[in-house]
Amino acid sequence: MTPAERDAFVLAHTSPGHVALVPEIELLLAAEMTPLWHMTEDAMAQRGIEPPYWAFAWPGGQALARFLLDNPDAVRGQSVFVFAAGSGIDAIAAARAGAARVVACDIDPLALSAIALNARRNGVEIELDGGDPLSRRGSPADVVIAGDVYYQAEMGDRTTAWIRRCMLAGAEVLIADPGRGYMPDSGIEELASYAVQTSLDLEDRTFRQTTIWRPRLF
Repeated sequence: MTPAERDAFVLAHTSPGHVALVPEIELLLAAEMTPLWHMTEDAMAQRGIEPPYWAFAWPGGQALARFLLDNPDAVRGQSVFVFAAGSGIDAIAAARAGAARVVACDIDPLALSAIALNARRNGVEIELDGGDPLSRRGSPADVVIAGDVYYQAEMGDRTTAWIRRCMLAGAEVLIADPGRGYMPDSGIEELASYAVQTSLDLEDRTFRQTTIWRPRLF
């Protein structure tokens, strides 16, 4: 897809909406999970498109967005790197909280289109990064945030190793986890917890308790 085609795809399959936990931010969201997911799976088989994680505000992103809007000192005046940014809700919150620079990273080109469109809807500037940061050295920013990334063992292990490198380089790290199962259970400090409303199209329950963690060189 060309950039214009990606934008058109996102706009064709979403509509403007808000999530209850972060009503200040407007996002382009899919009304239903299953039709878009199946459509994207079919397209993915033919054209290499990733599943549409960008079309929904997942619990981790919502919780991080709420935390940053309520605690702007966590990012004000600093550079922020958002890992696996999806819809961009937490990146938008970081920009609104006064971050000097926000980079949203996602390997899915459609996610980058959605983030750019959502950023414009909310009047903020966000830089886009389509690479895989987990193989990089050092830290990409003063503050690194990641929401809902511990859903697979291998992904969790790679993320933890990368976060450790970021912290050794001096970065502050914030992780939001809704109890996915692969989050480290030691060397972390709880900062906040939110009951995040979810859809049964996405989750096995209507609310997920999602915790903001600060790792301590786990």
